[in-house]
Amino acid sequence: MSRPVVALVGRTNVGKSTLLNRILGERYAVVDDRPHVTRDRLIVPVEWGGRELIVVDTGGWGLDAVAGMELKVRRQAELAIAQADVIMLVVSAPDGVIPSDADAVNLVRSAGKPIVLVVNKVDHETHEARVNEFHQLGIDTVIGVSALHNRGIDELMDAVVAKLPPAEPQVAYPTGALRLAIVGRPNAGKSTLLNALLGDDRAIVDEQPGTTRDPLDAELQWQGRRLILVDTAGIRKKTRVTYGVDYFSVLRALQAIDRCDVAILVLDATEPATAQDVTIARYVCEAGKGLLLVVNKWDLVPQDNRDAHKDWLRRRLEFFSFVPVLHVSAKEGRHVKSILQRAYEVSQARQLRLSRSVVDAAIKESVERHSPPMSGTRRLDIVWAHQHDVETWKFILHVNDPALMPSNYVRYLEHDLRRQFGYHGVPLLFEMVPAGRRRQRRPEATA
Repeated sequence: MSRPVVALVGRTNVGKSTLLNRILGERYAVVDDRPHVTRDRLIVPVEWGGRELIVVDTGGWGLDAVAGMELKVRRQAELAIAQADVIMLVVSAPDGVIPSDADAVNLVRSAGKPIVLVVNKVDHETHEARVNEFHQLGIDTVIGVSALHNRGIDELMDAVVAKLPPAEPQVAYPTGALRLAIVGRPNAGKSTLLNALLGDDRAIVDEQPGTTRDPLDAELQWQGRRLILVDTAGIRKKTRVTYGVDYFSVLRALQAIDRCDVAILVLDATEPATAQDVTIARYVCEAGKGLLLVVNKWDLVPQDNRDAHKDWLRRRLEFFSFVPVLHVSAKEGRHVKSILQRAYEVSQARQLRLSRSVVDAAIKESVERHSPPMSGTRRLDIVWAHQHDVETWKFILHVNDPALMPSNYVRYLEHDLRRQFGYHGVPLLFEMVPAGRRRQRRPEATA
């Protein structure tokens, strides 16, 4: 099931990045008063009102851009509009209605998508009256907000969610099938790797629509197990849009990740661990999917430089130290067969089910090894803990006050659970709830 896409567009310096940070509740985008600070898109997952969606924050653009960076930023914004299910067009209340706003509305309206006109920077009472002026632009839904002061955000997002297309039904995948997504930047060798994994046509059970529940998927047999390679068409297809390759690649990767159990992130050994690689890896972890890093084109790295290359990559991806890394050459077929075995091992770790007593004892052992730090005169108290009923990679901690949990202590708990149970390639997520809050109990499971 793919998440709908919401494009956040508008001219320069209207506060799009500040607005995105408010929606996310964290400082994700770089905020600066200078135009064009957000030159490339930020593509981030958001959950609101029970719906999961992807918000694309574009750079500020001018309609009269004809060359250079401004033209590139405008084209990237147009790409985001073309791919979006809903468009949030952001304008500035202090500026009032200016000609470029009317031109922007005409451009956005030509896409034929639902639009929410966001009048940002309603930071003072004098700005509130100006919100009504923007109705003259002919957009039905006009909402005034102050991203700076966190006002109107709930109303805005409720309006956006109301305009989303109906949620897609959950895809009924074959029982027991392991869903793998091969993702990564263009030219990292995904297509070559896919062909190496499939071997030949005899390895494919069937690619006809209806046999794998999705015409873009390929099913194969591996050691008596059924595997589904998600969105093989997205790997094989070459885009004709030269100025938007990265955007389409990332967006399609995120949509494939939503439908997989384990993501195989392919890195180019000649140019590994770019910002786009990190973006995809972060999304995999936030989505709770298994992750396997495959460094392709290893044959192009000189033999005497390989140890230094591995050390550099380990430092560059320090936050993903729990993820298995394989070095392969899809072109020459070296070590490719080990990919499916490691992906299967990650999937098994991701499904590890622990009883409440085992989880509770493990967390208590972690606390005994290293107590939570004091916060003023108070200290975090983890009363009891258990695994999530469905999402086995998530742990529920019942605490005296969730606000007392520092982020570095969450990382400590994650590392210590890995010490006790492994979880190689599996992102561990934690949810803190007040100890007095009741949650639905699930039946006890064996360790």
